[in-house]
Amino acid sequence: MQRSIATSAEQPPQPGYVGRSVAQRLEATIERAGLSQIGLFFVILALGIYLFSDPVRSGLYNHFVWQADAFLHGRFAIAYPVSDGPYTNAYFQDVMRLPSAAGSPSYGLLPFPPLPAVVLLPFVAIFGLATDSQLVGVVIGAINVGLAWRMTTRLTTSHTVSFLATLFFAFGTVHWYAAMLSTTWYLAHVVATTFVLLGITLALDGERREQARVTLRRLATSGQRSPSAVVAAFEGSSLFLDWYRRLRGQVEPLQFVAGFVFGVAALARLTTIFAAPFFVFVGGGGSYWRRGFSAALGAVIPVGALLVYNLVSTGHVFNPAYEYLYQTEYLGYMPAGLEINTSYGIEDLRHVPLNLLIMLGWPPVIQPECGLALLRPDCAPLQPSQIGMSLLLTSPAYLLAVPVVLLRWRERLVMGATIAVLAVALVNLMHFSQGWVQFGYRFSNDFVPFALILVTLAIAQFRLRWLAVLLIGLSVLVNAWGVYWGVTLGW
Repeated sequence: MQRSIATSAEQPPQPGYVGRSVAQRLEATIERAGLSQIGLFFVILALGIYLFSDPVRSGLYNHFVWQADAFLHGRFAIAYPVSDGPYTNAYFQDVMRLPSAAGSPSYGLLPFPPLPAVVLLPFVAIFGLATDSQLVGVVIGAINVGLAWRMTTRLTTSHTVSFLATLFFAFGTVHWYAAMLSTTWYLAHVVATTFVLLGITLALDGERREQARVTLRRLATSGQRSPSAVVAAFEGSSLFLDWYRRLRGQVEPLQFVAGFVFGVAALARLTTIFAAPFFVFVGGGGSYWRRGFSAALGAVIPVGALLVYNLVSTGHVFNPAYEYLYQTEYLGYMPAGLEINTSYGIEDLRHVPLNLLIMLGWPPVIQPECGLALLRPDCAPLQPSQIGMSLLLTSPAYLLAVPVVLLRWRERLVMGATIAVLAVALVNLMHFSQGWVQFGYRFSNDFVPFALILVTLAIAQFRLRWLAVLLIGLSVLVNAWGVYWGVTLGW
């Protein structure tokens, strides 16, 4: 099982692979293009489509703008409820109101980790409460697409494979819906995804450095001269490495940084930290112990900072606003017979069966009486359910990952990515609520970077390019449909 990730690389695409001359020319163009050119293309494309998807952003749910404003005024609690003036928040959900004396300013605590508010600080410092946090989310979401391209190029030598995988991430998953909307809950997903993608890429780079190190040792043993390219890969300086060269014997520097960057994602979405086992299997270090220890040492810094933040801001290690919301939040949106049982804990295994139904089996709303006008706002035969929708319906290209998991599960990269997806999914499924109101299953944003690894490897190895194009195309169409209805219905 301790085999190199290099075994995941596929053979170069063969001439005439796609079959159609137009497709062949397109593939040849992609293969010839530079990595940075394609990455920039994806960022620009995503930025345009995400902006166009919801050009009139409401700005209603901008909790993190108020949180950033509180930080700038030396407070942890936001001004709440504010019902007068040009900017109000009395309609906000997910706020725990703090007791205040009559006639005194009133405040409230947010349950969310603070990273999105920190990201918004410079904008709020300039624009105040007028800051368009949704626009910031759109830009970060487009950057995420470029980062996804960058990550997938570490997994395959084929630009076409990376292109298809990145296209799936950008427009075939609910990242599109999250990024184009970027209201409070979705902005947290978008920001967390940025750091998860960066952390994974750093780990993959560390893996490549480790392979270069092994090559150098073999060359030294055989008495051969080290190729300059290998020396450059192994000896190249790094801003991240300079601080930790003295600890090289105990800690792999790049894996430490990968863990740190990954840990930062938890400051936006706490559940992402449960994907940490990935870094035991993937990265520099040469052994499970050294990889895991190096990454854990890095991740514990931001996670520890989050616990300190909670303690200082609320007096508790874990934010008490979560328990308050569980007791007061409206949970009556499920159909009769499928109600959320509030006698269970906030995180409880007994929530899993119902939530698994939402994640994998929840259907759209079918209204045959509406005729055939698919996009008619007042009555359409098929609309997404505000409760959610099955991942298998919204992003069927995830099915490409199944043969990789079944046939290559012994490989470190596959095992690490699979465990990460399952661990994060399980923790989210244990949560009392699954993200209502939403299109699709928004919690999947927490593990989509790891699932993307498996999809990329599937396209690369099994040469099901026609099937990949079909499933990715279907995923894009369904998500475009979901984005349309989400905006049309005012979600």
